[in-house]
Order: sequence, then structure tokens, then C-alpha cells
Amino acid sequence: MYYEPGKTPHGLPHDPFKSCVIPRPIGWISTVDAKGRDNLAPYSQFQNVTFDPPIVMFSANQNTHGSRKDSVNNAEQTGEFVWNMATYDLREAVNQSAQELPHGEDEFEVAGLEKLSSSLVKPKRVKGSPIQFECTYLNTVRFPGTPPMGSVDVVFGRVVAIHIDDAIITPEGLIDVLKIKPLARMGYYDYTYVDNKFQMVIPGNSKALLAGLEGSADKVQSSIGGSK
Repeated sequence: MYYEPGKTPHGLPHDPFKSCVIPRPIGWISTVDAKGRDNLAPYSQFQNVTFDPPIVMFSANQNTHGSRKDSVNNAEQTGEFVWNMATYDLREAVNQSAQELPHGEDEFEVAGLEKLSSSLVKPKRVKGSPIQFECTYLNTVRFPGTPPMGSVDVVFGRVVAIHIDDAIITPEGLIDVLKIKPLARMGYYDYTYVDNKFQMVIPGNSKALLAGLEGSADKVQSSIGGSK
């Protein structure tokens, strides 16, 4: 099949676009507003951007009324947000926190989640989430789209503190991904989670390239002047 989005119909009962870019990690973003009220919402358009320094982004479409999401407003106004890893065990809470609630209503409470204080920023962390990134706001890139929900705010933040549950670190010092079962978004109403993995190493002997694949800033620096 072939179609041109916004110009020609796809002819299917459901739009296939989001189901073509899968799986997508979930940005479970906690923020606090100017009045100190907590907010929590999942965004399936989330990603790390670079590792040295570590920067992440989440992409938030407008709500059904054509207004910017509270997560965006809060991050811009306070300069902070937290990413909480969504897992299979927390899937119901993630879904509950996705509701479009009245401004100021606490999604932590609606989803029955306990809060943890952060170390360097004001937004709370989700207790039970195995990994959290405390972030300081960098900037927003806004792309206009078709009302009411098409416009999108892409929010970037620098990771200034990382929390990892000791229980998910293996004796070899690796994160046990299969134990975590990270949740990921697919298309339609579908989700998946990581329950298998395999390994591939880029051919060659470039220590810098392999360090970049690992995302290790220290190893990249130590490899400078080594093999290319």
C-alpha cells in the first residue's frame, strides 16, 4: 500500500503511522507546577539524545482541547522534570496516569503511587520504578500541527542525577533488563515489554566506537589517541 499523510486516505480501519515506529520507550514524566502541585504523565515519544552530557527528550502533543500539556508548562516554568522508567509491573499505574485530568489534580494519587523525594530537583520520583533520571530543563522545540492535538512540544533536559535500584544490578555490574521488563508503546492500544535480548558488537577494534555504543563518556575520553 501507499498513501500520503494528510493528502490521500490510507484506506485502513485504523491509522498505521504509530504502529510503524515501534517499540517506543515510555517517558513517564513527573513535574511540579509553580504552586507546588505534583503531576505525572506518560509520553510514548521519548528518547535519550546523547550521552556526554546525558540529555533526554519527551514529545507532548496538545490535549483534546488544543492546550499544551501540564508536563510542558511545568518543566518550562520550574526548569525541572524527572523521568521514571515504566515497567510491566507498573503498567496499570502508567495507564491510570495517562488520563486527561483537570489541571492541578495529582496523578500520583489517582494511580495509587507513592512518591519519593529527588536529590537535586523538586519533582517527585515514582516509588517502585527501578530507574529515575533527575533532569534540568534545557529548551523546547515546538512544531505546529493540525488542531486540536497535532501541534507538539519537544522538551529537552539534561540528566543531572540518576537513581538505579541495586536489586536490578547483576553481579557483573550490568542492569538486568529482563528482570526490569521495561514497558514500551506500540500502535493502536498495544504495548509490549522487554523479555529477551541478544548481543552484537560492531566489527573492528575501535575502542572509541565501542565506548560510544556503550554510552561511556569516561571510556571515550580514555580511548582518545588509541585505535581508530
